[in-house]
Formats: sequence, structure tokens, C-alpha cells
Amino acid sequence: MVQRRTVLPAALAALLATTLLTTPPATAGTSTLTVDLAAPTGAFHGGAAGSLYGVYGDGVPSGNALAGFYPKTLATKAQDGPQHPGADALEVAKPFVAAGGRDVYVYMTDIYRGFPYQRAQGQAGIDDYRAKLTAQVKQAGQNDHIVYVPFNEPEGNWYGTGQYSYNNVSWLTDPQYFFAEWKQAHDLIKRLDPHARIAGPNTSLLYDQVKGFLQYCKANDCLPDVVTWHELSSPGSVRSNVDKYRGWERELGIGPLPVNLDEYAYRYHLSVPGQMIQWMSAIEDSKVDADLAYWNIDGNLNDSVAEANKGNGQWWLFNAYGRLTGDTVRVTPPSPGQQYTLQGIATLDRAKRQSRVLFGGSNGAADVRFTHVDRKLFGSRVHVTVQEIPWTGQLGDSPAPRPKLDTELAVAADGSLTLPFTDLAEMSAYQVILSPGGSGTTDASPLPWRHTYEAEDAAHTGTGWSRNGPEGTPGNVGKFATSGDYNVGGLRTGSDVKLSFAVDVPQDGTYDLSVFSNTYNKYPSVAGQGPTNVFLRVDGKDPRQLILPVSYEWVVWDHTDTRVPLTAGRHTITLAAADPELGTTRGDAIIDKIDLARVDPATDGRASYEAEYADLAGAPIRYDVRGSSGPGVVTLRRGASATFWVHADHDGYATVGFDRTGRGTARVDVNGQPGFTLGGRDTASLFLSAGLNRLTVTGATGELRLDRVRTAPSPVPGPARVEAESGVLTGAAQRSDGFSFASGQVVTAVGDGPGNALTLRVTAKQAGPHVLVVRYANAEESIPTHYNPDPVARHADIAVNGGAARRVLFPTTFHFNQFRTLAVPVDLRAGTNTITFTAQELPDWDGTTYNQFGQRSKYAPNVDYVSVAPLTAG
Repeated sequence: MVQRRTVLPAALAALLATTLLTTPPATAGTSTLTVDLAAPTGAFHGGAAGSLYGVYGDGVPSGNALAGFYPKTLATKAQDGPQHPGADALEVAKPFVAAGGRDVYVYMTDIYRGFPYQRAQGQAGIDDYRAKLTAQVKQAGQNDHIVYVPFNEPEGNWYGTGQYSYNNVSWLTDPQYFFAEWKQAHDLIKRLDPHARIAGPNTSLLYDQVKGFLQYCKANDCLPDVVTWHELSSPGSVRSNVDKYRGWERELGIGPLPVNLDEYAYRYHLSVPGQMIQWMSAIEDSKVDADLAYWNIDGNLNDSVAEANKGNGQWWLFNAYGRLTGDTVRVTPPSPGQQYTLQGIATLDRAKRQSRVLFGGSNGAADVRFTHVDRKLFGSRVHVTVQEIPWTGQLGDSPAPRPKLDTELAVAADGSLTLPFTDLAEMSAYQVILSPGGSGTTDASPLPWRHTYEAEDAAHTGTGWSRNGPEGTPGNVGKFATSGDYNVGGLRTGSDVKLSFAVDVPQDGTYDLSVFSNTYNKYPSVAGQGPTNVFLRVDGKDPRQLILPVSYEWVVWDHTDTRVPLTAGRHTITLAAADPELGTTRGDAIIDKIDLARVDPATDGRASYEAEYADLAGAPIRYDVRGSSGPGVVTLRRGASATFWVHADHDGYATVGFDRTGRGTARVDVNGQPGFTLGGRDTASLFLSAGLNRLTVTGATGELRLDRVRTAPSPVPGPARVEAESGVLTGAAQRSDGFSFASGQVVTAVGDGPGNALTLRVTAKQAGPHVLVVRYANAEESIPTHYNPDPVARHADIAVNGGAARRVLFPTTFHFNQFRTLAVPVDLRAGTNTITFTAQELPDWDGTTYNQFGQRSKYAPNVDYVSVAPLTAG
């Protein structure tokens, strides 16, 4: 953690701030990341926030998850292509652009099955593809957001030496055949749409032969509008390859053209904030666009989103990255350009009078040193806020970034400021925000104690225990990241394995316990029942059962959370495959680690979001308001807005307070629905969805000064459940008792036509915006062609009171006995309402043909129960 000066008396803290923090680090050899605020490197670009196959369809991921990712580009398959379920270009373009996305890159070759793409050899293949290109361009029309990618990795597909090669000649040795078809495809697309943008050559890396491609295209008037290649190497290669390419442009007298590195990073890097910041810094330095690679499942922003609406640590990193504004400034890390070392990005926004730094990638001690801190901009003292963005697994929900420090520090006479960090975690990323000091208040509350205990270090008894690994490492980036590189197996059906974690806690209290685990949904002992049950005890007492979730592959981490009371001192926490009071394990799970954190009763269930750190539109910041929380407040006049990304750990009500002054009023929207008017009251019980919530405060009348938004537990009870089996079933829809993790019976076989339906009656005390929460399961898959699992998002057409149906996508839950919730906005009338679920297979874009590979489901998800609640209680 960063050394916290604010826990000291104010006078002593000020003395230490001016002596220790304004001189070189005292520890010899400490790594230093230097941020030069007087060295701008260009406008913030944000190009790393791209995704390959990251959007399945409208709602997967949710609109909140997509917008809060601050997407810039999306690479995806051709409309109706048979490569994978979902991600059809023309279906994802609308929600992507609505969420702020700019360009959709269409992999036109994904109109074929398989990889390599299964196209006929010779002229017959070219002719067939020309027909498919023509159909794609005509379908899209003149869409300003579409960028056509006519070839993907041509050196390994049609212009390599494999089975589906044009003539078994690699273009890397004899390029004439590829160049000829490129020219034909380019000209065909431009003839059909003269304003079309085309990207290429889209090679698997930046081959030297790409220079010859550019020479040919210049001579033959077929240059791409965007140059694309894949960077599946290291961040250092991003900088050097972009520099190499820009050198070719200068030499050939072309461009500069936009660049999109439309596949970057490996499984080992994805989901890990400390790894991703290194890629992001290289991409931002190069001022290019880039798309996260698609190694796993689609529709989750490349391991950024769990379910539809829960962000993991990587999502929160991209959320912080997307909120950088102003100009980037020069960052000099200890080891420039080297992967697996401390790297960072920094910006200076002079209009906001803020500097933000994102960094990470190393363990232990390091300094972050700012130079040329402008006193005219910041004053002689700066407000410093530090947050940690931890790794929470590929599928692990993450709260908002952890506060690490909030204080004011003096700027040294030479304009420098040094922040010494003592125990950085290499899997975490960190954010530092500098603002003017002197007027606001700081948060000197102590950080909660927390500690990680690796499963491989735990004692064990019983037979069948295994130490698995190493998993993903710098030398094996194709495997998944794992804390400590190893995990432990043995908690399975028929086992007597017990893991014993020796913990030592500082004081009496309640502690959050998070178990990082994984269960593979297709493993024989798991496939039958789904999630794996294990048994927890503390010092051999108080047994309880934990349900460990399933996933799509081994070593894909999620976490299961509970709370335990502990007294100060040493304890033994056990996870076991059998308990004499509770029973035995069914399934098979591996354990990565446990995290233990003390619960502070004063802050339990509460969070605070500073307005001056929000996403602002037309809302100036004031730093001269005495006593404000944090460094300042935001002024909201008519039409100006502040958007907050608020986390909730469950579907339900939260007390949301808005600290504000002034006689103005503002409208509060919650997840796109109108909430209430701020001005008549400052606090409301709002229904928040589990995971990510978007709260937008928009000025309406007068002038309102917004200081912060606070969330706390609400006294309003959650809504009553309406069990699916209580509804009216028609046609083939049926009730089933076969799901042990359901709350009762489950309704299945809704779909394959509107005659097979489920209708539920729900009661609303008031008319207006409500939230319908559906507890469901969906484990449908199509047959994959290569390494990506291909789960299918089922959909339901949901009609309220017989009105027009709204189509809602339900992402996979990985097993039909693993249930998740999805929140859907609905408008209800006071009294009794009917909600009807139907579904039928969706046709292709032409409205008449259908997918032949099971990639569009006929059915709605299995439904366990629903609940409805007004968006604003009372």
C-alpha cells in the first residue's frame, strides 16, 4: 500500500509531507515511475478499449457494462456468419454505437465455417467469396460505423499453404495471388459503397512483407483506409512495430493512416489489471486503436464482464482508462517497454485541473514521482487520491476500486511530488488522481486489514490432493492467470481431502472471506449436478456449506463470498470435501486462494463517489468550496451532467444520497430509467441491479452544486418472489423438479413458437418504472469449430399486460443447474399485471433463412422465479 500520511496528526503529517515526500526515495534501488506533467504527448486517445467478439448482442453485455467500458472499436463476425454464436455485425452495431462505440470492424471472412476458413480452392473459392462480399455490403447499406475487413490472417488461410489455400502458395513468398484478390475485393466493396472504409491486410503479426503490400496498393490505388495487424506478442512489440510501420509510410509517401491492432493480449494477460495496464500504456503511447483478443467466450468484453452486468477488475481498469481526459504526458517507467514490469499511463486535463495516472505490473516497493507540478494550476498543495483495482478472476464480480489514500501534500520547491508505495501487487492496477488542494476535506479513515492465503500453502489431509501448475506464466501465456501460479485440487466426490489455512487476524470482528475456485462444467463428475458443494469450518466449529460455481473450462476463476466472526489472533479455516454434520461433496473443484478482509462496521455496505471524479459533460469543477468532500464540487446547470458508475453486490434497494448545495434542481436517471428529481429531496431508496449501475445526474433548473453520491443499505425490503411454477403454462412449457439449486420447481421448454409460453401475475403498488428480476438458467451451446467454447445466449420475448414484446438476451450460466439473475426494466400499472415469456428461433438478416449450426436458440431460458420492484421506493 502507499504510505498513509493522513492517519497522523495534521501538523506531523504536514511535516512528513514536506520532508520525506519531496526528496529522493530513502530506500536505495527503489523503482521509480516518473510522470512529467510538463511533457504532453498528444490528446488522450483511448484506443486500447477495443474488443474482438466482445459483444454477443443487445444486452450481452448489458448496456451499463458496455458503456462503462468506454468502447472505441469492435471487431466482430460477418452478419449471419457461422463461426460462432452471436456477435453478428449488424445486430451488435446498434447497441455498440449507442454505448459510445465508434467503429465496428467486420471480419467478412467469418461468413465461412471453421478456422482456417473453409473456402473452396482456386477460382471457385474466389467467385463464391465475391458473392458473399456483395451480399454483406448490400446488407449493411451505407453505414458510417462499419469498417470492412475482407481478409483475416491471409498467410494462414487462403494465401498460405493449408487445405483451403487458393493454390498452396504462401503470399509471404509469392504475393501476386493475394495482391490480385485484395485488389478485386477492395474495388468491389468501393464500387458497391464508394464511402466504405476497408481495413487490412490483417496479418497475424506485422510481417516485413506488409511493406510490399503497401507498395502494391499505392501503385494500384487500393490502399486500405485502416491498416490492421495482430499483436499477440508483448507490449514492447506494440511500440516498435507501430514505429516500424510509420517508417514505411514515410518512406513510401503514404498516410499517415489509422492503425487498428485488432487482436492483442493472451489468456494469461486478460482479466488481470496489472497485466493489461502494460498493454494499454503501449497502445496509448502509440496512439492507435486495438481490440482485445478472443480466446474464450464471446459477449463478455474479453474476460471483462461476468454474467451480463458484473464487471471484474479488468472492467474497472477500462472504466478508469476511459475516464482519462486531456493530454497524455510522458511517463518514464523503471524498465521502459518491458512486459511484466511497472508501467503506466498519465494524463493532464488543464480545464479540469486534474492529473490521473494508471500504473501497475510489479510486486513490492516503488515510487511514483511527479515532476513539473504547475503551481498556477494546482496550487502549492495538491489533493491526492489513490485507488487499487485488484484482480478478481475472469468471472469474479468486483466492487469499485479500493480506496488506498486520500490526503493533501505539499509540492516541493522544484515542482515535484513523490508517492512511495510499499507493497504493490503485480496483478493489481492503481490509480492516482491529483487535484488542487486547500479547500476540500480528506478521508483519514484507516484501511481495512486484508490478507491473501494461497491454497498451495495450506496444510492438507486426506487422499486425492493435488498441486496443479504452474498455470499461466510469462513463459506460457496461453494458460490462464492464477494467483501464485499454482492451485489445489482434491475437493471432489468421494474424497476426504481437507485444506487447512492458518490465518492470523489483528482484532476481534467480522471478516469477509472470499474463496477463489473453479469447477469445469463438462467434467464428468460435475456435468450431472453443476456447482460443487464444499464445507467450511473455523477452528473446527460452525460448519456451513459453500456452493462453488461452474465455468466453461478449468482454471477460469470465480469467487464465492461469505463472512466469518474471528477473534484477534490465530485461527484455522478449513475447506473440506466432507463434513460429519452436513454431508459430502458432489462435483470437483480446484482452489486458488482465499482472501480475508476485516469488515469495518462504520463503512460496511457503504460507498462514496466524488462528483469531481465522475464522467462530466458540461459541468465545471470548483475547488474553492470549503469543507467539500474530496477536493471540490461540480456545478450543474441546465443540461450539464455527471455520470457515476455505482456497484451493488445484489439486486435490491440501496439508500442513495446526493450531497449538494444550491437552489437548483436536477434529474436523476438510474440505468437509463427516470428516477427522481434532486432538489426536493436529497436521498432516495433506489433499486440497483447486481453489479454495475449507471447513475446520471443532469441539471434541470438553476444551479446545483453536487459534491458526491453515497450509497448505503436501505431499510426497504426486497420484493417478494413470484415462483415460475405458479404461472400459467401453455403448449409444451412444463414444470420440472430436476434442479437442486432452484428455489422450487423450474419452468422449462418455453419457446419454439409463441404457443409454448409462461405467464406470471405480479402486483405493483404504484404505476411507473419497475425492475423485473428474472432468476434463470441457460447452458445451451453450439458445436464449436476450434478452441473457443460456443455458449448460446437464449432470448425471451417479454410482454407486459399483453403489449408489444421486448426481446431480452440471457447469457449463459454454464449449467442448467446454475442460476443467475438478470434485471429488466419494465413499466407497470398499479395493481395486477401479467408478464408473458415466449421465444422462437430468430432468422438470419434476410428474414427467411435460418442458421444450420444451432447458433440461434429456439428457447427462452429456464425460469426459476421473478420479482418486480419500483425503481424508486415510495
